[in-house]
Amino acid sequence: MTRNSTARRAEQAEDFSLVPASLAPVDRKASDKVLVEKARALRKLVAEHSASVDAEARFPKEAFDALRKERLLGIMIPEALGGPEASLTAIAEICSLLAQNCASTGMIYAMHQIKVSSLVTHAQDAEWHRGFMRRIASEQLLLGSATTEGGGVGGDLRSSNCGVDQQGTIFQLRKEGCLISYGIESDSILITARRSPDAPPSDQVMAVMTRDQYTLERTQVWNTLGMRGTCSDNFTFEGAAPVEQIIPAPFADIAAQSMLAHAHLLWAATWYGIAADAVGRAEAFVRAEARRRPGITPPGALRLAELLTLLQRMKALIVAGIERYESAKADPDELSSIGFVVAMNSIKVSASQGLCEIVQLAFLICGIHGYRNDSPHSLGRHMRDAMSTPIMINNDRILGNTSNLLAVYKHDPSLVR
Repeated sequence: MTRNSTARRAEQAEDFSLVPASLAPVDRKASDKVLVEKARALRKLVAEHSASVDAEARFPKEAFDALRKERLLGIMIPEALGGPEASLTAIAEICSLLAQNCASTGMIYAMHQIKVSSLVTHAQDAEWHRGFMRRIASEQLLLGSATTEGGGVGGDLRSSNCGVDQQGTIFQLRKEGCLISYGIESDSILITARRSPDAPPSDQVMAVMTRDQYTLERTQVWNTLGMRGTCSDNFTFEGAAPVEQIIPAPFADIAAQSMLAHAHLLWAATWYGIAADAVGRAEAFVRAEARRRPGITPPGALRLAELLTLLQRMKALIVAGIERYESAKADPDELSSIGFVVAMNSIKVSASQGLCEIVQLAFLICGIHGYRNDSPHSLGRHMRDAMSTPIMINNDRILGNTSNLLAVYKHDPSLVR
């Protein structure tokens, strides 16, 4: 084997690219590739600031200044509204790339795109929202989310204690206990509430409110173990806006047909990025040990082989989920079907558990070098960020929701659909 072919094989072994080219539609492949390469070029800058973002629990301003400059915030917006209309495949890959260098940056980018997906999927026929999507593309606006609240609702997105108070063409809204990630930095916030103060808790709408239309009173500061740069402070949200800024579709449809798949898949892609970087550090450690003792297989080599198997399993799970969504996205009935919901729920739970397993095994390979914060093989931030995943999404709640569906659903045992 030549030296060049050995080098090529080494490069291929280090390629943890989430998205095989074959998944991208042929006519979108070139434009998607350009967007992904723009994100890939930002990796060094994102990595340079990741330690201070984590230590200071601050918003990754440098990363998002660069993302705006490269016009990567509005990439989901359709071409007819001024955006490049990137595929979910490309967006997932960008989430992964960013998270490989700073998990908070990757998570914020994913959450922003999840909010954009609600508009793209459900509001293209509404004049105000079409204009707002043009603004997202032209001004590179960053969207936040106020879908959680206090008063016993917590993370149950489909239930709300507050309601829209409509007065003519204007509505007013006050929502307490909102956990709004990067809320202070958001250019606009998509907020949920009951259709009216007297509506049932599950009869909700989602509205877009721009920064000049609301106030945020911070009630609790984000001081956590991991994902510190997401700055997910608690606020009391209060604002007023024209009724036309309410998305026409019921929030139940938005949650089922766009948020479910985009949230589960893009969060999973972000977690994959954390896992891929942890594996890369473990791999670098094993190679360094091999160079230090030529002719002797490092003790961690066997575990590294196991680790690569786990990473490949996680990658295959997410890629298959993206492929299933792409084939189903034009069919609202399929997107709302029990089988699709169960599949997406399973991906989210499995990816969150898989990330924790992968980082823990990488720790065993790197040993004290992974435990040290001053080591090039340090995995401390990876572990802290990974431990947040089953807590943030509340795996028990998702599994509970899935178990309720299983009473009327029989799983499909086929390998291909």
